[in-house]
Amino acid sequence: MLFISAILLIAAVVLFFVQRHYRLRLRSLKLANLVNSQSIQQLAADVATEIGGGSLREYVKLYGRVKSEHPLISELKQMPCVYYSMQVIREYEERVRSEDSEGRTEWRTERRSDTISSNTQSIPFFLQDAQGTVHIDPEGAGFETIQVLNEFRPEGNSNRLSFGGFSLNLDIAVGSGGGRTLGYRYQESILPLDRQVLIVGEASDQTGELVIGKPQQKGRKFFISLKSEDTLTNHTQNIITYTTLGAIASGVIGILVGILGLVS
Repeated sequence: MLFISAILLIAAVVLFFVQRHYRLRLRSLKLANLVNSQSIQQLAADVATEIGGGSLREYVKLYGRVKSEHPLISELKQMPCVYYSMQVIREYEERVRSEDSEGRTEWRTERRSDTISSNTQSIPFFLQDAQGTVHIDPEGAGFETIQVLNEFRPEGNSNRLSFGGFSLNLDIAVGSGGGRTLGYRYQESILPLDRQVLIVGEASDQTGELVIGKPQQKGRKFFISLKSEDTLTNHTQNIITYTTLGAIASGVIGILVGILGLVS
């Protein structure tokens, strides 16, 4: 029972930090000033005239479409984008030994998985609205993406995997491995071109060019969302509610189970 108590208390701590993350995100969304490409460029010009160029630090949110003249090409699906995240997962069966309550040995077959390759890439891009464009530096941003691939391919006879622009020598990546390989799952998510997004970040002209990027002030989030502000607010609030309730329930039950374990 003490083991179960420990698991529940760990779950409560994890849920607490999850809800804290989303509270900061919701706070950031409300704190940021709504601008467009023209108004933020005008603000940068006004600040430069008043106190000099490179002085702008404004926490903003703005809508627009993702644009790039030289986009990334995603590794697996080979799709134009400004961000992608991919992984290749080996799925296999393994015989597992255990003992029952009477000490007798039992064997069962379990299906397991290991990530054998993963990669994430992003590039600077432009956000275009009706008034113009703004340069976006996505380094350090949280991305909401679209999954474009989730495909399982059974084990073949070759010692090399190949999919799109991806290639991997299995002798090096897996070696003898463990268990019986069933196949490989390919997953990829992207932020595609021409997608309408909401960006929350800091507008700065420190480099001589107006750029939306990661805020310097601690506690201010930098993220790129596919949702509108209203939808994102409701979605985030729901996550906060459920994780808060989950943390409280896990904590209380974990403590009660622990007490029962100590007195029994």
